[in-house]
Amino acid sequence: MWETCLNPAGSIMHGMRQRWAEGRRPAFSLGVLTDAMGRMKAPRETAFFGGSTNVVYQAHHVSRSKRGQVVGTRGGFRGCTVWLTGLSGAGKTTIGFALEEYLVSHGIPCYSLDGDNVRHGLNKNLGFSAGDREENIRRIAEVARLFADAGLVCITSFISPFSKDRQNARKIHEAAGLPFFEIFVDAPLNICESRDVKGLYKKARAGEIKGFTGIDSDYEKPESPDLVLKTNIASVSECIQQVVELLQTQNIVPCASVKDVFELFVPKNKLDAARAEANALPSVEITKLDLQWVQVLSEGWATPLKGFMREAEYLQVIHFGTLLNGKNLSVADGVVNLSIPIVLPISAQDKQRLEGCGALALSYAGRRVAILRDPEYFEHRKEERCARIWGTTCAKHPHVKMVMESGDWLVGGDLVVLEKICWNDGLDQYRLTPLELKQKFTEMNADAVFAFQLRNPVHNGHALLMQDTRRQLLQRGYKNPVLLLHPLGGWTKDDDVPLEWRMKQHAAVLEEHVLDPKSTVVAIFPSPMLYAGPTEVQWHCRARMIAGANFYIVGRDPAGMPHPETKKDLYEPTQGGKVLSMAPGLTSVEIIPFRVAAYNKVKRAMDFYDPKRHDDFDFISGTRMRKLAREGENPPDGFMAPKAWKVLTEYYQSLEKKN
Repeated sequence: MWETCLNPAGSIMHGMRQRWAEGRRPAFSLGVLTDAMGRMKAPRETAFFGGSTNVVYQAHHVSRSKRGQVVGTRGGFRGCTVWLTGLSGAGKTTIGFALEEYLVSHGIPCYSLDGDNVRHGLNKNLGFSAGDREENIRRIAEVARLFADAGLVCITSFISPFSKDRQNARKIHEAAGLPFFEIFVDAPLNICESRDVKGLYKKARAGEIKGFTGIDSDYEKPESPDLVLKTNIASVSECIQQVVELLQTQNIVPCASVKDVFELFVPKNKLDAARAEANALPSVEITKLDLQWVQVLSEGWATPLKGFMREAEYLQVIHFGTLLNGKNLSVADGVVNLSIPIVLPISAQDKQRLEGCGALALSYAGRRVAILRDPEYFEHRKEERCARIWGTTCAKHPHVKMVMESGDWLVGGDLVVLEKICWNDGLDQYRLTPLELKQKFTEMNADAVFAFQLRNPVHNGHALLMQDTRRQLLQRGYKNPVLLLHPLGGWTKDDDVPLEWRMKQHAAVLEEHVLDPKSTVVAIFPSPMLYAGPTEVQWHCRARMIAGANFYIVGRDPAGMPHPETKKDLYEPTQGGKVLSMAPGLTSVEIIPFRVAAYNKVKRAMDFYDPKRHDDFDFISGTRMRKLAREGENPPDGFMAPKAWKVLTEYYQSLEKKN
């Protein structure tokens, strides 16, 4: 909302005037000073605006540097104020809230103060006279200083039309030793009027509002702002990038925190030399599963990993479920959620042959695809790995079986990949990297991205959940939320529907407009499937976070399967969602909890389950669905889009023919 710029006569209550005259006006100016280490200086007597004296500031016991160690997920004190000023309709609130969302998603604690919002509470007793407007800005400056002193980036979105008020806000921060950045959100008056959502410019032009900034009250443009944002030319994301770059130069935002994706491809201008090097190096033959992990690493899905895990990273992941980021490998440097080990098993013979080499080539089907530099070898303790990641060592679990049959040693190191991994199966155009997805979302002008991970065909219950998520986001004020429909494309167990058929089925769902094709991106996630339940669902979520998703839909029993022997659920079906909602290091994504959907026999459609009307619902199991498809029968109307069901029946009937 844009700050209202009204100036009604007699807006200050008589009693309020009297209290101010008597020196009893509320005051926030604490006159805090700090030394070079961020510690509070000795208390001093402070004179307030209203004339109050004999007030002594009491120093905090906690220094700013100490507070900075525990505020947010990144160590260091980052307190400052970003002061957005400009005409009503220039874009201050839009930029303020978008900047807040961006910084929080990157582990930088912040809070956005908006003009209209503050006038609903702290400043609701102020009108729009010259005196009230001056006091409005003074109070905001003091509150912003308190937020900044607490270690937050405080973002203020106020017209603040007068230079002296803005200068006073800066002085309040300078006196406290806190950074203050004045940012002019500059848009021509005609553009601001065209954005007049509340109709205030129209009323001001008609004479219904007096003293409206830009119409019959001056706006004094900043003479030397720290930054100018031309919102009639630049997009919101471009403006945010400019502000972030400013904050980086002032060491408020660490450069590493905004480097979202680390790709591991050899630069094109060095490709010939890298190929020659790879051909000259000793090599190890990798499996198709290993190559899928090479693809995951090279495209940046596992950022900040620079290659297959070394022993320290492996231990952090299997014991903590996180990587300890930064040079000190401490929590203060930031925690990165990474719940599954990404490792390269090799045989004892290969280890003996390769040990002592400074680099080795990775070869698939006789073709060299990557170089692993500075290799580090450590024992592959398979039983421990399986027990910690899967919670079982049952060799009948399909992925546990592969681990148990793999090499007795693990080799980690820095990976450089010669070129993007392609599978030449007619689906490579769907294998978009995180950077390509981010670019796609930007081109679509997405202001929110919600991701849905799946390894099964889409039925209308899934679609209902995705449609409901979009509805919620629109209600929350997002203008163009985009769905990332992101089927897993790596290894899956034998009885899962193959990727080729799933992609055909997803295309049919979009063709029938069960999901809106204009606001949906279908892409393939290259990771293999682990079937590791709550442990794996964190990996699925954080990978989509890397690709730009800020909302993630979690389903029932995510990444789960029946126990191979008991046939009971290997993981409690609701705990995946619970774990995800508590998982550390997933700060930039919000979890959308699963709602149970079933076939409503009365509505003849998929519907959210209501236990009060239990008899109205039919829970169509996967087993029942597969049986219907194999026999060429149709499910109840409204369970799945007809064209999508046809794809499924063709697949299962093709299996029958093979058998």
